[in-house]
Amino acid sequence: MQGIAGLWPLLLMFVLFYFLLIRPNQKRQKNVQTMQSNLQKGDKIVTIGGLHGTVDALDEGKIIILCGDGSRLTYDRAAIRDVVESTSSAN
Repeated sequence: MQGIAGLWPLLLMFVLFYFLLIRPNQKRQKNVQTMQSNLQKGDKIVTIGGLHGTVDALDEGKIIILCGDGSRLTYDRAAIRDVVESTSSAN
């Protein structure tokens, strides 16, 4: 009985760790993956490095971004941090 009582604090710590750290991080990752998979041509985006631009073309794992000066840059889809303005929400 004393062995089981000694496991309660460890079990409680694991449950708290799961609900405070692991589960929110999993939700955040799922939201980011959903956002990256729902990208469309014309979306205004921001990359992880801070580049602001517009989606010009999409490929399976790559994305071509049109910058303000007219240059086109190729990035991995995973490099997109945020969608500032979506074409689907503008319609």
